[in-house]
Amino acid sequence: MADPEIKLPQEPSDAENHASNHDIEKDESEKRPRDDSGSSLGDLDAIGADDEITWHYLTFETELPSPAYLARSPATLETSGTPPPCPDLKKYTSPFLWSAKRKRILTWMSVCATTITAYSAGSYTSTITQLTELWHISDVAALVGVTLFTVGFAVAPMFLAPFSEINGRRPMFVVTGILLVIFQLVCAVTPTFAGMLVARFLVGCAGSTFSTMVGGVVSDIYHAEDRNTAMSLFSGAALLGTGLGPLVSGFIAQHTTWRWVFYLQVISCGTIMVFIVFFFNETRGSVLLSRKAKALNKWYEQLESQGCYGMMMPTVSDASTTAPQRIRWKVKSDEERVSIGKMISISLYRPFHLLVTEPVVFFFSVWVSFAWGILYLLFSAVPLIFQTNHAFTLQQTDAVFAAVCLGALLSTAISISQEPLARRYIAAQRRAFLDTPEGRLYFACVQSSLLPIGCFWFAWTSFPSDHWIVPALAVGCATMGIFSIYLAVFNYLADTYGRYASSALAAQSFCRNMLAGAFPLFTRQMFTAMTYQGAGSLLGGVSALLTVVPWVLIFYGPRIRARSRIASEIMRERK
Repeated sequence: MADPEIKLPQEPSDAENHASNHDIEKDESEKRPRDDSGSSLGDLDAIGADDEITWHYLTFETELPSPAYLARSPATLETSGTPPPCPDLKKYTSPFLWSAKRKRILTWMSVCATTITAYSAGSYTSTITQLTELWHISDVAALVGVTLFTVGFAVAPMFLAPFSEINGRRPMFVVTGILLVIFQLVCAVTPTFAGMLVARFLVGCAGSTFSTMVGGVVSDIYHAEDRNTAMSLFSGAALLGTGLGPLVSGFIAQHTTWRWVFYLQVISCGTIMVFIVFFFNETRGSVLLSRKAKALNKWYEQLESQGCYGMMMPTVSDASTTAPQRIRWKVKSDEERVSIGKMISISLYRPFHLLVTEPVVFFFSVWVSFAWGILYLLFSAVPLIFQTNHAFTLQQTDAVFAAVCLGALLSTAISISQEPLARRYIAAQRRAFLDTPEGRLYFACVQSSLLPIGCFWFAWTSFPSDHWIVPALAVGCATMGIFSIYLAVFNYLADTYGRYASSALAAQSFCRNMLAGAFPLFTRQMFTAMTYQGAGSLLGGVSALLTVVPWVLIFYGPRIRARSRIASEIMRERK
């Protein structure tokens, strides 16, 4: 997901903009009698429709002033009716200050949405046998449905992310969620292979928001030091859904028509959408702040329409005293936004600029892309090996993907608990290391080795004489390694690149999904030509080589970040 982070010249402060007006009034206001609150009583009568409106920047920390009419005595108050009460501003509270319960509800809704989206990726593979017979196409041609899904998953966020920055997360979730249900229905009823391919691409486009933007939701409501549990759940959901797809769909395809594979997704996606429409709150802080400013400005206009002018604002000369002033609120982020076309161009350009200019982004993208490619490779490798070596049926073959689900669940539980345990038992100097970006890689250095171990394990237990449970356990082992890589890459890039993190993450997301979609297309040919052992060993060897990436950053990460213009800039800002 790519945010259009644009640096604009700083606006003059409110004090600078209006200093001249206050300088003129300062001497007079000091001579006027004041009430017990320090307000100038003369100013209360002077403020009116002829006074100029002063604009101030609103933040979540801004202390809102009280209306000037409240400082008057009832006898001197002249209005055309009862002044309207202040609007309810609780719904505009900073998401960081929401209750733990509210955050958990939103996190779990987002995690469920991520799960059903990932489910769509793998569920398609269970229909391939029926699709090839129905439309007289090859297995490779049928697998293009997986590739186009991942292409849509990779490309769509580049265009959709800017809209979520302007309009918020909720509108994007609602609109793309409804489209997801519609396109899943198209997959279920399409009479042609071409229609299926187009629908699968559109399913990937619509479903991408429930994966790429969920990371944004987590960042909206949790500070960096509190995100470990939420990000672990998000990462686990992506892998859990990927395994559930063929696990459930294999049973459906074995006993009924392939169309019910997609009908079930229509039902599940539709159910999640009902919860999102009724219970998902906007989490984008800048959007909530803009809405708060509009609500307050509308209230001020209503007050003025009844003759109640001014808010009690601190004076320039003495912040402890107040004077009435006609004000309106504005939000800095609104002024820093540019046209949607410019935002999309930045969303398309910056991720690839970081990919080719930042070594950390490049090597992390290669690392996580290869790991994700192996995950999608299983869609072709598991049916090939278990049907050939163990004569499994479709239902039995896809049941092997339960190992992916179990690996994801186990990794999630370990990830949530390991950091608190480490902070409790390791030495103080090591504890401080966990708070650095490199600390995010502490556990991944060891756990990522489970991926090459799983690849070698899978390769050299893929003989007809080996019990089927042995390579199935290898699949679970590799899944745990993929989980650790995915989580480490997300956390490290987010911590290192700060406001540019979304662009760095968009780069790895694009590479990850594009490569993952390509792997199933040549898996059968590779495993057949190189033998199961040779192909698995090749994957394990490359995975082992890439496992060096986090170790390099553990030892040289601060030095590498210091050489990066963007990363060093973020470091200076945090200091």
